[in-house]
Amino acid sequence: CTSYILQMKALLVVTLFSGLSFIFYGFSCLYSKKMKAVFIRFRIPQYRNITGLLQILGGSSLVIGYLMSVWWLSFIGALGLAVLMALGFFTRLRIKDSLPLSAPALLFSLLNAFLAYKFYTYI
Repeated sequence: CTSYILQMKALLVVTLFSGLSFIFYGFSCLYSKKMKAVFIRFRIPQYRNITGLLQILGGSSLVIGYLMSVWWLSFIGALGLAVLMALGFFTRLRIKDSLPLSAPALLFSLLNAFLAYKFYTYI
């Protein structure tokens, strides 16, 4: 029982970290001039707004799904964010960014793939 409680607390921390990070970065995508320049550098400025919206939706789905024990909602949010960050990682590779610049996208993709797996087991 104690092990289960610790697992759920750890899952909460990781879920909140990822979810709140994506909500923050989603709004940044929509409203920050710096992020506008980043998407121009990525050569995909036309995807900035949809990326921001998907980040906000995914992050919100993670947090709300966890807090309300609606595991399928957290699963969908995590899976969507894993795919979004995998695409972000490949975009960085395509423009020949260094591994240190590309690593956060890969790590967030893997983190959200793990979360998707965990939430899938609760469905």
